[in-house]
Amino acid sequence: MSANPGMKLTNRLVAFVTLIVVGAIFVVFVGGAISFQRLGNAFIERSMSNMVTVLDRQLARGQSKAEIAQWLPTLLQGSDITKLVIQRDQQVVFEYQSTQINHDLALQFDYPLPSQPGYQVHLVVQPAYKEITESFEALSALSIALILVMAGLVWGGGWLRRQFAGAELLEYRARMILAGRGEKYSQGHPSEWPAAASQVIDNLMLELKDARQERSRFDTFIRTHTFLDQLTGAANRVLFDSRLQAVVQEQGSYGGVIFVRLTDWEDLSDKLGHPQCDELIQEVSVVLSNAVQRYPDAVLSRYFDGAFAIMLAQQAPQESASFAAHLMRLLARIAPPAPVYKDNWFHIGMTTYQQGDSRGRLMDELEMALRSAELDGANSWHSFDKPSQPHNSRGSVRWRTLFEAVLAQGGPALFEQPVFMTDGKTRLHDELFARIRDENGVIIKASRFMPALSDVGMNIAFDKAVVQQGLKKLLARQDQMAISLNLSGESLINEAFQRWLRYELLSLPRAYLPRIYIETTEGFLVQHLDAMRPIAHFLVAMGCKLVVDQAGRTVVSTYYIKDLKVDVVKLHRSLIRDIGHRPENQLFIRSLLGACGASPVSVIAVGVETEAEWQVVRNLGVQGVQGRYFGAELSQQRTVRTRPNSYQRPRTRWSKK
Repeated sequence: MSANPGMKLTNRLVAFVTLIVVGAIFVVFVGGAISFQRLGNAFIERSMSNMVTVLDRQLARGQSKAEIAQWLPTLLQGSDITKLVIQRDQQVVFEYQSTQINHDLALQFDYPLPSQPGYQVHLVVQPAYKEITESFEALSALSIALILVMAGLVWGGGWLRRQFAGAELLEYRARMILAGRGEKYSQGHPSEWPAAASQVIDNLMLELKDARQERSRFDTFIRTHTFLDQLTGAANRVLFDSRLQAVVQEQGSYGGVIFVRLTDWEDLSDKLGHPQCDELIQEVSVVLSNAVQRYPDAVLSRYFDGAFAIMLAQQAPQESASFAAHLMRLLARIAPPAPVYKDNWFHIGMTTYQQGDSRGRLMDELEMALRSAELDGANSWHSFDKPSQPHNSRGSVRWRTLFEAVLAQGGPALFEQPVFMTDGKTRLHDELFARIRDENGVIIKASRFMPALSDVGMNIAFDKAVVQQGLKKLLARQDQMAISLNLSGESLINEAFQRWLRYELLSLPRAYLPRIYIETTEGFLVQHLDAMRPIAHFLVAMGCKLVVDQAGRTVVSTYYIKDLKVDVVKLHRSLIRDIGHRPENQLFIRSLLGACGASPVSVIAVGVETEAEWQVVRNLGVQGVQGRYFGAELSQQRTVRTRPNSYQRPRTRWSKK
């Protein structure tokens, strides 16, 4: 793209015309001065020639030297001749010399006398117009001409500006479009010129807007038909299996899987028909969807035509069992259409999972639990009896006590993990993760304590502690690297927290603001888009970067990327896990990359742990990578203690690669 000119079109034209006119005036002045001088010299030369002719005639009449001396000085003074010498054969016959002689300006002439052979006349004369003094009267005509020329030049410059004002408007709109503000300047001003070019830009911007909207709808359509059930809007079997497979491979993961199946669905479909069956499925889906809202990481899926699957991540077996019993009571309130028997039309099976379990075995356990529930002959639920590791299940009081103790000790512990470009060498920023320790010193991840933190209403106090520690770390860093802070959406939409965050950011030197990345989850951002818009615009105006985390955990429209001017989108870990064998996840990422193609947003793959995953995401075209393959999560204290002035890449079992 060519560089923008430094001057406006009108200014360049006015400068050009002014330069031409001033140059013409200068040339006229120089030419006039030279002509004036040459005319004066020609006049003097003619006068001297006439003087020599008169003198030659008088000598030819035989006048003596005394007679010539009587009338010649008066004639010489009238002709402004200061010196006259008549010589004959190098001998002076007559000489006249005035007392006022300016030898610097004097002109000298030598003439022979035609009637007097051997006579030579030498004349010294003052230049013409030497007695003329500078005055306005002498130059009045020239001054008036100059004034008229300058007035015409000013009027002409104004006329040019008025004529090319439309061209300047068109150029300004083109610059705004190149600067990425095409949405605001999609329609041009009526005064833009040339009108045809303005109309073409209007039409192209309109077509581009329609194309982007169509692309966004098409991308949403692809993701929706790939991962969502068309009737209920819940996740389909593909998405559920992908999430479950990724969760059971995460370190320290545990939770519960619940299966809800309607009895004899195929026979029921034949008896009731599709319209009534669809209404029943939608009613069940609404009940289940409302029930899982309290669990932020839960996944609801319509696994089969008459079956739903629910995954509760990071939930203890007691909590999963309590939720299954709660579902039992909620579904029992639904009145199924006749001839469905109200007391025996659904069954619920439940099992728990831990790190290392296989998805196939979990589905077998759910099937066995469902069969046990069906043997009861009524609406019931059954849990698969399997040995499980004990989990520390806390109540609200114990969680609040733990959070208060953590805040009293200075806040949570911050772990950092680097984020690189896709080449794996250029570091973009460091993401800071909040971790807390329980009474026994065991580190608890945010995915486990964040739901409890929201339940006890301590999000704002916790996020304030995270921001304060993060800003201290930013000010203490010597490598000029940016940091990323994870903040909950509940805190960001709180007005008191917004005022506090505004004060903290304004207290920082302005050079540090572009090095601050604020992360929040995609699900909450899309759900509360109107409430998030003010704080998002404030962060962008301050120069901070807005990061959307866990993108792809749910299938939503990507309109928020353009609306909030998001800088970075981080993919959910489940999309990256074993991505080489999951073409549906690759399709999802390609669709998201296509939706972000018209904006400068960067898409980062989170959870890259093997070289195969790295190669796949590189081929897909993501801009950045993050995961244990490039650097594990390290404690902030450890990093600062070992290498205070530079980043130390951790040693892992993949370090050779």
